Amino acid sequence: MKKKLVFALRIILFFALGLFLFWLVYKDQPLDEISRALKSANYFWIALSLFLSLLSHISRAMRWNLLIEPLGYRPRLINSFFAVMTMYISNMAIPRSGEIARCTVLKRYEKVPVSQSFGTVVTERVFDMLMLGILLLIVLFSQMKTVLEFIGNNPEVKNNFEAIFSYRNFTILSVVLVSILVLLFLFRSKISQNTFFFKLKELFMSFISGMLTVWKMEKKWHFIFHSIFIWVMYFLMIYVVFQSFDFTKHLGLMTGLTVFVMSSLGMVAPSPGGIGTWHFMAIETLILYGVQKYPDANAFAFAAHGAMTLFILILGLISIVLLPVVNSKNKLSA
Repeated sequence: MKKKLVFALRIILFFALGLFLFWLVYKDQPLDEISRALKSANYFWIALSLFLSLLSHISRAMRWNLLIEPLGYRPRLINSFFAVMTMYISNMAIPRSGEIARCTVLKRYEKVPVSQSFGTVVTERVFDMLMLGILLLIVLFSQMKTVLEFIGNNPEVKNNFEAIFSYRNFTILSVVLVSILVLLFLFRSKISQNTFFFKLKELFMSFISGMLTVWKMEKKWHFIFHSIFIWVMYFLMIYVVFQSFDFTKHLGLMTGLTVFVMSSLGMVAPSPGGIGTWHFMAIETLILYGVQKYPDANAFAFAAHGAMTLFILILGLISIVLLPVVNSKNKLSA
């Protein structure tokens, strides 16, 4: 009973966090201004963004099958795709629940044990983190000049940065870090037995195991291709929406990549479907490139995230409905 209560409270907290951040982002924005901006949008590009999204989901299902096949199972692509879409819609309801949900789907319809399929999911996540990390480094090194120019042109932001990175704060931080390192060394035997330490060790070992699993795969280059393709599609999903609005269509590829990476970091936060966190990161990044917050950046985030979320909801619900239908037909034919 206690576990169920804690679980329910976590769900409520996640939703409350997302809704609060969403309200915080849009509380000063009149709805009629967003409505006017959305009416002026070219929805062809938003439709193209959704098509690219569909390609990424199919590619993710194909990549997952590549990891499952060495285990001795050959799931049908349609079932793997439906399982992936079930994952997305599950994550919207309960953050981080989708991985178990998709493994459960494959267990029911393809008889793949959850314990084995979940191991492949960990490998997938390792590579997704690696891809996001690489893109983040590209953005940080290539867009540093833009960030510094923005700080220089905005005295208020500049003063805040100078206050944060002052000599006094740097000294305090250095003392704290050295103290932590000394304590870690002195109590290293006790720390090695700590639960948190074990979790960090497991995370590191999962990363190494995931890399080795892919390297030993017979079709490792297929896996790497799909990993790159998925993230290229993710990026293009955001970039093509730039063409929908007059105030973003002039922005270049690197700007699109920066907005994509920063908004992706918003998706990592424990908010259902990135509600609020995705909007905040996308809007603040667009402001760096001269896009006005009211209503332009707000309208872009609302349209891009709204279309993506609605599309996932529709595909997810369709997948849940069609799963038993498709598999019942297969049983009859067998």
